Amino acid sequence: MNPHLSQLHPYPFEKLAQLKHGITPPADKSPIVLSIGEPAHATPPFIKDALISHLRGLSNYPTTKGILALRQVIADWLGRRFSISVNAETQVLPVSGTREALFSFAQCVIDASTKPVVIMPNPFYQIYEGAALLAGAEPYFLNTLADTDYLPDFDTVPEAIWQRCQLIYICSPANPSGSVMSAASQEKLLKLAARYDFVIASDECYSELYDDENNPPVGLLQTAHKMGNTEFKRCVVFHSLSKRSNAPGLRSGFVAGDAQILHAYFQYRTYQGCAMPLPTQYVSISAWQDEAHVIENRRLYREKFTAFIDILADVCEIKKPPASFYVWLKIPDNLGINDTELTQQLFAQQNVTVLAGSFLSREFNGINPAMNHVRIALVAPLAECIEAANRIKQFLTTL
Repeated sequence: MNPHLSQLHPYPFEKLAQLKHGITPPADKSPIVLSIGEPAHATPPFIKDALISHLRGLSNYPTTKGILALRQVIADWLGRRFSISVNAETQVLPVSGTREALFSFAQCVIDASTKPVVIMPNPFYQIYEGAALLAGAEPYFLNTLADTDYLPDFDTVPEAIWQRCQLIYICSPANPSGSVMSAASQEKLLKLAARYDFVIASDECYSELYDDENNPPVGLLQTAHKMGNTEFKRCVVFHSLSKRSNAPGLRSGFVAGDAQILHAYFQYRTYQGCAMPLPTQYVSISAWQDEAHVIENRRLYREKFTAFIDILADVCEIKKPPASFYVWLKIPDNLGINDTELTQQLFAQQNVTVLAGSFLSREFNGINPAMNHVRIALVAPLAECIEAANRIKQFLTTL
């Protein structure tokens, strides 16, 4: 067995299940689940129709590289969205969901013989940590705190860590805070990557769920391009239709960026055997070409954020994030309750499930930056989000 398997932590939702085990919530309160970031808005009908009309593709083996038509549509979307020029032949690869890609990418780019370090934000999407450990690397956590708007501060990383760094994961808009990394911060990181020769893996899966229609989040390739790095050296971005198009079951995403890195990653993927099925590719073409459903998606989340925050604003400090569908709620200090206790008691008393922040982070340099926070995913229908906010308000008031 791979000896690194013993280093893996239980997944956050395993911990959550254990936390809730044996508790019977009130029978008169319907369950409201806001713990998992699974979009619940309806998948657009045209996506379902496209899938049905291309089922004949099930009789063919798909290629690892995907059909050129899909790669070109993705390149065109990147061009429109980020004002850049992308080569569909060499700088784009379709992937079977970005979770798979974020994990396998580390297995491809890490040289385990050199005591490598993989840097990642803390809290984080747990795939980053698992990918680093199973690639034989040491994770280095960048604590993201309120005083830096829950974004990583690259100035805190020691020189010795940068020298060993082979890969850094960044997530913007961030999971769980929804904070957006600035172009200036990305520029700093790109200069560090050039100096120390490491790869940047930018998880941008929430990039299309933003609050201000006139101010979409900046992307890593966009910043690199403006700096003159038009070949996107050391840069790879990860995008998905799961959140953007409410199609998590489609398992459709892509990676784009440095052609030399993607050439090696393509070779890796031919052996990994995870080519996107042809029907999914044709559906993805339709989805990446349409923006109307994405605009409506943002409107629905905006409506839920407004209603949810209005209800809770007078009992706790809460604000709308610039992007994502999460509320990263800091538990008021005067309540005398930590994040796991709040998660457990909220379920026991109100039948509302949220996720304890500490399940998404590690203690590092004496700090667990997610302790005393809970992540609330506003994925349920509006009426359920409003009901959940009222129950949470009642719960906090009793404390």
